[in-house]
Amino acid sequence: MDVELQILKHLARDAHPTVALIDEYCAEYKNLFKEVRNYECFKYFHLGIILTIKRKSLPEIAKVVSINSAQSLHHFIANSDWSVDELKQRRLKKIKQALNGQAITVVIDETGDRKKGKKTDYVARQYLGSVGKVDNGIVSVNAYGIYSNITFPLSVKVFKPKGTLKSGDKYKTQIELASEIITELIEEGVNIELVLADSLYGEQRVGRLCRLEATANPKGESSQFLRKLDEYNLAYVVAIRSNHGVWMPSGQSVRANKWCKFERTFSNQKSETRYIREIVYGKKRAITYWEITTDPETMPENSTSFVMTNLQGNLKKILGDLYGLRTWVEYGFRQCKQELGWTDYRFTNFQHIERWWEIIFSVYTMISLNSPVFLGLNQSHQLETEAQENNDVDFSNHPQWNHESGWKNTLNNLRLIIQPLLLFWLIYPWLSIFPNSDLLLGFNHLIATMNQFKPYYASG
Repeated sequence: MDVELQILKHLARDAHPTVALIDEYCAEYKNLFKEVRNYECFKYFHLGIILTIKRKSLPEIAKVVSINSAQSLHHFIANSDWSVDELKQRRLKKIKQALNGQAITVVIDETGDRKKGKKTDYVARQYLGSVGKVDNGIVSVNAYGIYSNITFPLSVKVFKPKGTLKSGDKYKTQIELASEIITELIEEGVNIELVLADSLYGEQRVGRLCRLEATANPKGESSQFLRKLDEYNLAYVVAIRSNHGVWMPSGQSVRANKWCKFERTFSNQKSETRYIREIVYGKKRAITYWEITTDPETMPENSTSFVMTNLQGNLKKILGDLYGLRTWVEYGFRQCKQELGWTDYRFTNFQHIERWWEIIFSVYTMISLNSPVFLGLNQSHQLETEAQENNDVDFSNHPQWNHESGWKNTLNNLRLIIQPLLLFWLIYPWLSIFPNSDLLLGFNHLIATMNQFKPYYASG
């Protein structure tokens, strides 16, 4: 009976606090975890993954968040009872609430990461974007959102090569996975104003699209993705390969309009000169084709794009900047992989890998929602910020505080906020050997001050 009471007491206890900005973000996920220790691990992952650990392995995370053993973190990933889908839906809900109805750009991108051996699920020899060649690794299709040049993760689906399928698996191309992601985002109520994608999702559509007007309707898997966008009346800009031909009725010809110079504006408001021209295949159509380059004379391969779009209007002024947003997803995903440890898992079971990826996405979302762009969308945060300033708590006076508004700038500042707690955990064992009440009091006061940094998280 005493054992049962102890278990009930353990289950009923409150989760140990970390820092306010993480505790408040994670609070809306609390009821997804049946046991308090699993909820604590969820918070510890957010605390550890955000740090500047070279490799986000479970032992390293356990060490910095003051857990005696990495086994509890491994149990949370491998054995505890929680749903990736429920966590994802809750995360998307938080993003929608934070956006407060604002429309976003969605970028579809596939990524591949090298993995040794053959034991990891869905690893095969295939093209890996991270190394630019065929190698042994795992590939996923990812959707990222962009709002005011801040990237945030939406969804990820693993690509399962035919030779790796398990019982119950159905082979789906990367095109099909991308189409599924678009449908799921629409069903979740995400307000999408534009979709950007690379040549994988547009290249086979070119010839077939124009052939529709002349003869039959040959079906290709790439056209499936664009048909899905058409189904939802979504605007898009997708890359195509420059060597793709477009089928036209006899008597029509291809013409390239004159190059027009424009200023490509970047997120830091700096600009560079680019050139754009329309390629017209026969008669003008609702879908148009464009070349964008840094040098119209030499057409350098690494800075020349051939794109198609269903956007209308004066595209010479906007298309270059719009398609340039694709680089933000690639940049954003590199941030995710490098800063947050996307590939640092040592699991072979995909169910465990999927959990790891969704936790990484949750941490990534937490950082994005703390950016000035998102915080500025909510008036209540502005009022709270004013109240903090009235109390003379100005965190931005720290000499390492970054005053710019980008994602990495936000990450830098959040790392500064959680620094005192981590330093306290590091030094606390020595205080039991060499007691110092002044030092202990000072740390408590500093940590309490850090907990006044409470960014607004939308809740519903």
